[in-house]
Amino acid sequence: MPMLEALQAKDELNSVIKTRVEKACGLMDDNVHLYPNDFKRDTEVKSILDQLSEADDETLGASEQTFAIAGRVVSYRSFGKVTFFNLKDRSAKIQVYAARDELGTEEYQRFKKTDIGDIVGVTGGVFRTKTGELTVKTKAFKLITKSMRPLPEKYHGLKDVETRYRQRYVDLIVTPRTMEIFKARTTIVRELRDILDEKGFMEVETPMLQAIPGGATAKPFETHHNALDMKLYMRIAPELYLKRLLVGGFERVYEINRNFRNEGTSTQHNPEFTMLEFYWAYANFENLMDLTEEMFSRLAKKVTGSTVVPYQGEQIDLSIGAWTRMPFHESLEKIGGVSPDVYTDYEKCRDLVKEKGEKVVEDEKLGKLQAKLFDMLVEPKLVQPHFIYHYPTDISPLSRRNEDNPDITDRFELFMTGRELANAFSELNDPVDQRGRFEIQVEEKEAGDEEAHFMDEDYVRALEYGMPPAAGQGIGIDRLVMLLTDSASIREVILFPLLRPEAG
Repeated sequence: MPMLEALQAKDELNSVIKTRVEKACGLMDDNVHLYPNDFKRDTEVKSILDQLSEADDETLGASEQTFAIAGRVVSYRSFGKVTFFNLKDRSAKIQVYAARDELGTEEYQRFKKTDIGDIVGVTGGVFRTKTGELTVKTKAFKLITKSMRPLPEKYHGLKDVETRYRQRYVDLIVTPRTMEIFKARTTIVRELRDILDEKGFMEVETPMLQAIPGGATAKPFETHHNALDMKLYMRIAPELYLKRLLVGGFERVYEINRNFRNEGTSTQHNPEFTMLEFYWAYANFENLMDLTEEMFSRLAKKVTGSTVVPYQGEQIDLSIGAWTRMPFHESLEKIGGVSPDVYTDYEKCRDLVKEKGEKVVEDEKLGKLQAKLFDMLVEPKLVQPHFIYHYPTDISPLSRRNEDNPDITDRFELFMTGRELANAFSELNDPVDQRGRFEIQVEEKEAGDEEAHFMDEDYVRALEYGMPPAAGQGIGIDRLVMLLTDSASIREVILFPLLRPEAG
């Protein structure tokens, strides 16, 4: 048989799979279709539980109501003439009872060829067993999809982490927490949309394939368009396109977008990830701090029921007003323990970076050296929510300079649980200043910085038409989901994270 031959060729054939395939062949010999599409489900399991969980035995016994349910068999116990199994659909799980006397001998024998993992349809009424469990009594049974591979054992599940990520379809079946994480993710994204829609923002879409990648300092993925014979880049951020829309008159816009950055993987990084970016005309970065506290507080309440959420043994307080706001250079001193006479002196700052084990590029600007110290000495200590603001202009090529000090920008990054969750700033809308910043980035790229920003002449031209003063923010959706689902790794919250190809 082709399936057995293919499995044997891949050295994946074992006695369990062979038995399943033989059962399937026996069913086909009895003219049973292994993959029909004519079963009409009329009820989800949760609906039965919600409707009848409080009903007493007398009420259930008097009811003639029947339900047609469908789902996967996740446990199976046979006692000769009767069988109990658990059926699970997207909404919930319920016990099902099947008896030879009810189905008839011939049909019951076919039914007993059911395996854990099969998808079946059941029609019947509901009763309560002696142990009090609400149970569907099978009047009719139909195989809908035959499962040729066994699910992991009930009490062991998928223990190998990489297998869980690689075979997410199995992980979702056997690991209830995984299903809950991704339901929470959908709730988070929906709630973010609701918040922004309520505040008058408009959702838009911008290109993923770009001739000039922009909006962030990151190494892009390259590709090629054959018909136009031109190099293109996968989007690293939608920022410059969204701000073009501010020029055009859309004063509040947002995009929930997929970004791609050619970087390594870790518990916090995946080369393909999801961001929310939104831009607000006639607002500044301080308005965004207030909005962020409101958004996170509301999301926490929606997902967890509280504004104080557990994360890896810590209780993170997302209540409005409980957030710390601290200037960048002050955080180096108060949290990082670096004195001003060190972080303001180029040579002392460079030497400290080297001493801490970080590389220094020739002619690297002071702001970048300070940022490296921040990453090593401050960021890991920011467990509760911190807005760190007034970043050096050297490392903020798209941010508006501070009115009182041109060496810093009106920018903040949001940190908690020792990692960044958001980046925001009052937008730079001066085309002359923007061109100068781009030119500095081009020099750094030519000097070997693969993450430096490209020159974007069209974006400068857009600014020359006039962009209103505005504030913009990017929030990492994946890290936000990690926070609100108490997940330690970004791979837990991405359905199909990037992995190396399977060996062999």
